[in-house]
Amino acid sequence: MSLNARLDRLPLSRPHYKLLLIGGLGYTFDGMDAAIVAFLLNDLREVFGLNNAQLGLVSSAAPFGFLFGAIFAGILGDKIGRKKVMMGALAVYAIFSLVAAAAPNFEIFLVARIFAGFGAGAESAIIAPFLSEFVPSYKRGWFVGTLSGFFSFGFVGAALIGRFIVPNIDEGWRWAQVITAVPIVMLLWWRRNLPESPRYLRNAGRPDEAEAVVAKLEQDVLAATGKPLPPVDQSFAEAEAPRKFKTLEAITYLWSRKMAKVTAVTWLMWFVITFSYYGFFSWIPTLLVDKGITVTTSFTFSLIIYLAQIPGYFSAAYFNEKIDRKNVIAAYLTGSALSALWLSQMTDPILITCAGVALSFFLNGTYAGLYAYTPEVFPTWLRATGTGLSSSFGRVGSITAPLLIGVFSAQLGFGGVFGLTTTVLAVGVICTLLFAVKTAGRSLEDITQAEIKGKV
Repeated sequence: MSLNARLDRLPLSRPHYKLLLIGGLGYTFDGMDAAIVAFLLNDLREVFGLNNAQLGLVSSAAPFGFLFGAIFAGILGDKIGRKKVMMGALAVYAIFSLVAAAAPNFEIFLVARIFAGFGAGAESAIIAPFLSEFVPSYKRGWFVGTLSGFFSFGFVGAALIGRFIVPNIDEGWRWAQVITAVPIVMLLWWRRNLPESPRYLRNAGRPDEAEAVVAKLEQDVLAATGKPLPPVDQSFAEAEAPRKFKTLEAITYLWSRKMAKVTAVTWLMWFVITFSYYGFFSWIPTLLVDKGITVTTSFTFSLIIYLAQIPGYFSAAYFNEKIDRKNVIAAYLTGSALSALWLSQMTDPILITCAGVALSFFLNGTYAGLYAYTPEVFPTWLRATGTGLSSSFGRVGSITAPLLIGVFSAQLGFGGVFGLTTTVLAVGVICTLLFAVKTAGRSLEDITQAEIKGKV
């Protein structure tokens, strides 16, 4: 009896929600790490005597580490297992966040931020493909979209830290980073009991371990629901044949005739949303200050903007199952483009904040669609690699966005910044509608088989 068919027929229940919470808390800290730097820039400028170019390096440091972390996590996740990579990534992030907090000079701080970003990037890239392999197809889009929604709690947490800790406590910028790192010790302890992905275990030639994981999950679901398990669908798509992972072969396969369109479109979507997202959130507090708003008030406005992420993520997670992931991505990218255009025309701080709320809502909703979509379009034997490389290519956008927007801000002003963002988002909408794959309600194996036959 197919292990994958057995997984797919399980009703979503407490064991799945436990996985959601454990993975989601990891994304919370990843989001907190990504957001916190925007609230440290003014203090760092004073403490280390930094110029604008060096502040740009600070903004790009974690995304630079994130890029390489996502690459390594993907490759190692397919080679040695998803769980090991997730645990190691979290430890790296926590350690180097504390190093950054204690940094005596700019150079050590910058290096620590790069390695903290490496850990956060590795974890961010591995959680979605790892947990997507446990979830039935009829709820996978909602589950992974909701999982990504935990990023929003991290951004809101960072905004609260930036509003109440950074400006009000001596060396608050150091304590901000300690706060983002310390709770991870608890999460590391909690994750020790997570099972490895049964799909990974089967592909790695460890069928007995895969069987044990699925049997345990079935028992847990049975105990949680108190009802007999649904029958196994005998027409379920056959599992992929086990295939040993080889890095060069995997990368070649991603750009083979069968997969090149899927890979290219997925990479483009990641670049578009990540460029726009990090360009916006890295600079919004500074841009508000440039409009004559005090630092404290700008942090308050930023908090309001960050709060809009929550309904953005969770509304898109809901629609992932209703209108398909590709349509969610295209719709929320369209909303993002219109919001960026609106923002580019505003000069009043209140209206800027309102437009920023709309942009925050739609940008983060796009991520909920993209995090659900990406693991679905790659086969099991290279799912983590495909997701990691897509995410890392997106990080090219997060590295270049603060630098390019710094230039555009100086030369073209506030409107030029968001005019650029609108253009990038419009390109993303067109390519998503024309070339992305429909995945809602389909098993991972069905999507893979369709790709192999050239029917996507």
